[in-house]
Amino acid sequence: MRQTLQIRQVILSAFCLLFLVQSSCIVAQTSITEQSKPEAAKSIHQMFLDDQDDVPAGKPGGIASISQEDIKERGEKRRLLVRTMLAKGEVQTGEDLHDAALLFQHGVTADDYLLAHILAVEAVIRGNDKSKFLAAATLDRYLQSINKSQVFGTQYAPDPNTPVVKAADGVFKGRIWTHGPLDEHLVPDILRHDYCVPDLEQQKKNLATLNAGSYPGEALVVPGCQR
Repeated sequence: MRQTLQIRQVILSAFCLLFLVQSSCIVAQTSITEQSKPEAAKSIHQMFLDDQDDVPAGKPGGIASISQEDIKERGEKRRLLVRTMLAKGEVQTGEDLHDAALLFQHGVTADDYLLAHILAVEAVIRGNDKSKFLAAATLDRYLQSINKSQVFGTQYAPDPNTPVVKAADGVFKGRIWTHGPLDEHLVPDILRHDYCVPDLEQQKKNLATLNAGSYPGEALVVPGCQR
C-alpha cells in the first residue's frame, strides 16, 4: 500500500511539473508574439498620429526631426498595413477612412494619391465632413503627380527654380511660393466652397502671406470647415 502511494505521488508530481512547464511556455510564447507585432497592433488613428509626428502638419517647408529617408520608410510601412486592413474590410468608419486617406496623401506615387482621394470621398459618404477638404486636396495632388494642373488650388509649394538661402536666424530667405499649374476655370468657386476650399481671391491672399514669411493657418480652408 505504501509503495502504491509513493508511485501515485511521483506520478502526481511529474504531472504538476509538466503542467507548470507547459503553462510557462504558453505565457512566454504569448509574450513573444505580442512583442513581435507592435506596428500591426496599432489602430489607423495611432498610425495617423505617428505620421503627423514625422511630418509636422501645417508647416510648409518645415524640417522634421528625422531624415526624409526614414520618413518615407515609416510611411510606406504604415501604408502597407492599411492596405492589408482595407483588403480585410477592417476600415469601416468615416474617421478611419479620413486617417487612412491622409496616410496615403503622404505617399510617393500617383496611385497613393489616387487611393487617398477615393478614401477621402468614401469618408465623406460615411458622414465625415472634415474629409471634404481632403477629397479636394488629394485630387489636386494626384493631378500634379501625373503632370496635370490642379483644379481646386489646395497645393502650395516653393518654386523649385528659386534659390533659397538659410539666414543666421534659421529662417529661409528668398523662398517663393506658388500654386504651380492651376486650372482656375474648371471648378467654380461655389464648388470650391462645397469642398471647404477658399475661393481664388483668398488663395491669392494665402500665397501673399506665405511669400511674406508667414503661414495662412485657418485661411487655408473656408470658415467653419476642418481639414
